Amino acid sequence: MTVPATFPAWVFDDSPIPDPLGHGQRAVDFLRVLKHPKSTARGRQFQLADFQERIVRRIYGPRHDDGRRKVRTVFMLLPRGGRKTTLGAGLSLLHTIGPERTPGGLALNAASDREQARIAFEEAAMICREDPRIADKVDIVDYRHRLSHPKSGAVLRAVSSDAGRQHGSTPVFALLDELHAWPKRDLFDVLRTGLVKTAGSLLVVITTAGKGQANIAFDLYSYAVKVATGEIEDEGFLPILFETGPNEDWRDESVWRRVNPGLELGFPDIDGLRQLAREAEQRPADREAFRQLHLNVWLDHSATPFVDAAVYDRGARPVDLEAIRDFPCWLAVDLSSVRDLTVVLACWRLDDDSLAVWPWFFCPAEALRQRSERDRVPYVTWAEAGHITPTPGDVVDYGAVEDCIRDLSDRFDVREIAFDPYLGQQMMAALGDDGLPVVAMRQGALTMGPAIRDLEHAIVGGRLAHGGHPILRWNFANVVVETDKAGLKAFNKGKARDRIDGAVACAMAVSRAMAGDSGRSIYDDESARPDGILIL
Repeated sequence: MTVPATFPAWVFDDSPIPDPLGHGQRAVDFLRVLKHPKSTARGRQFQLADFQERIVRRIYGPRHDDGRRKVRTVFMLLPRGGRKTTLGAGLSLLHTIGPERTPGGLALNAASDREQARIAFEEAAMICREDPRIADKVDIVDYRHRLSHPKSGAVLRAVSSDAGRQHGSTPVFALLDELHAWPKRDLFDVLRTGLVKTAGSLLVVITTAGKGQANIAFDLYSYAVKVATGEIEDEGFLPILFETGPNEDWRDESVWRRVNPGLELGFPDIDGLRQLAREAEQRPADREAFRQLHLNVWLDHSATPFVDAAVYDRGARPVDLEAIRDFPCWLAVDLSSVRDLTVVLACWRLDDDSLAVWPWFFCPAEALRQRSERDRVPYVTWAEAGHITPTPGDVVDYGAVEDCIRDLSDRFDVREIAFDPYLGQQMMAALGDDGLPVVAMRQGALTMGPAIRDLEHAIVGGRLAHGGHPILRWNFANVVVETDKAGLKAFNKGKARDRIDGAVACAMAVSRAMAGDSGRSIYDDESARPDGILIL
């Protein structure tokens, strides 16, 4: 069994954790004084497992020479059932009624929605009510999700993703629960900028693994991986990643035990995991859920991916458009709906028989932020980075798309421009009238099945370079593959908000590039229209 390089061995190896001022010890002592209504320990004592104690000591113990706490951000990846909520509630109280509180300080429990935000808050409230010594010294207003310590003025509140109401907040502590489920990053940005207003503030993210890469949780996870592996040095960022490597056997119980540090103590329940694993053997969607939620494997969107993400990512080597400009080029255009994503994708066939692709994406500029929230992807950031072109208005400007095609035809040795004729007739006619090599490529199974097969062979064979374009990768991650009785594969999207346009265009362009200059169709019944447009 290969242990991932990100594994936090320090949690278990009993190595010394610096605590020059004793803040780590006092944090542990405070948590052990608490009582929990669901505790099975004597006197309902708060149960702090050894691995949790090590984590608490590592957060609060290490200090700079002037006494400031070194850790400012914690990113903990812990599977479902690992008692994330209990630990988070304890840390929240540490900053509200415990030794880490500051006079008038604000602690926040934040989540994607109101109900999720209540969970950690309600657990903190239960802990306070369980001990009369604490209950008499705090005020709890349930309907406002507010717990206060009048003597110090410290307050604990639960907040959800209505970020507009949080502007102006200056928290000293923020617990971000299940960040992978947050539909947008607004609340994160507001809390993050609020925390830096206060010296010694602390951000704690406790989440299970998520899906996809176009979200704030993956951004933080990626940074955590780089810190954990030493690629980035940042002593203020503490990564605690209980995750399973992509090639590990999800059925191996030794993997379960390593990733679920509380399993030996009964959380989660081992028999329950075994039952889920037995059922997942026969149901792919359940298997992916098991890997994500119980083994912390960060998934792409589709439960039945076209190709494994690691295989696809091998093609992320750079694509230098200037260096390949003289190689033969094939274009594919997926116009989609005028209100959704449109793409022009180019594929070059290189001397070594490898292929390089690059896309140009378009979307309506109007309501771009709302579109980002709907699709849960950073269109605004992508636009700023030049990965997508927002065209004026609330529909895609097909004129801008046509201009792009003409420009590419001037810059490169374009042999064919493949369109789905369903939406492309008008543009095809205009381009064809000017002598550009337009072909109609129907989107039925008999056309796209072989095209998808060609694309799969190119990716799996390591022949396709795509430069790691983020929108193209997102499109591939959204693909759900369906196979008919003849063995032909088709691309579909798993959810209404998912977009797969770039993947479809990639299959079209790659297939035509692999067919070469012969103009041959994939079919024996190819025909040509009188206007010179080749029909495939």
